Amino acid sequence: MNLDRLYELNDGHLLPKIGLGTYQIRGYQGVDQILSAIQSGYRLLDTSTNYDSEGAVGEAIRRSGVPRSEFYVTTKLPGQYHHFDDALQIIEESLLRLGLDYLDLYLIHWPLPKRDTYVEAWQALIEAKKRGLVRSIGVSNFEKEHLDKIIAITGVTPAVNQNEIHPYWPQESLVATNQEYGIVTEAWSPLGRGSSELSEPVIVNLAEKYGKDTGQIILKWHIQRHILPVVRTISPQHQRNNLDIFDFTLTEDEVSQITNLERVDGRIDDQDPKEYEEFG
Repeated sequence: MNLDRLYELNDGHLLPKIGLGTYQIRGYQGVDQILSAIQSGYRLLDTSTNYDSEGAVGEAIRRSGVPRSEFYVTTKLPGQYHHFDDALQIIEESLLRLGLDYLDLYLIHWPLPKRDTYVEAWQALIEAKKRGLVRSIGVSNFEKEHLDKIIAITGVTPAVNQNEIHPYWPQESLVATNQEYGIVTEAWSPLGRGSSELSEPVIVNLAEKYGKDTGQIILKWHIQRHILPVVRTISPQHQRNNLDIFDFTLTEDEVSQITNLERVDGRIDDQDPKEYEEFG
């Protein structure tokens, strides 16, 4: 993979600038959908214990014929396993489900501050990395206060923070915080998951200008903000289109126009990480 299509993490490892999300992609049908994405060129595969797609991801990797070393596999820690020993065991369980010897990236899925065990969970991820179970460790849905706390207590900075980011919820302050810490920002639901963002006039006009579809414009907006979008799509054509975003550049003003679509109620499901109690 071209180096200009990779982000370098603060631990020296690399990640592709766009990844495939596997939420609600499972079973044998899921294997076929993931295989299609691999054939289209995806190498960053994002799953979670809570998605029930780890088995499908592992099987697709084995069937693909692509060497394991070319993949960047991410999975995540559920809230019920935040305690130290539980976390280490479920990381091992994820490896067994995936059929892999190591994970490229492992994230705490949600901070769940009401339970206040995310520091202990982070300490378990640090240990998992020391043991060679995981190459890079990070977090998901962490706000500044959560980042500050785990870094202050452990002295270890996450390599990645995966957050809800899309034009209606651009998260400028959090993205800036991540960048200040040297943390790569990943975006979940980068296209707004069924919202009207894909039909916003400013985005439609830019798609016409650049000869792209509106999804490609939004993904390019992420890339130019130094964000890694994790896109869930089962359509082979959309899978290919989502990767075809490296042959044009939005102007700074156009990036700002999309960012200015922000809404006060822009979150998709009103999942505030300071309050949200994780599903499952």
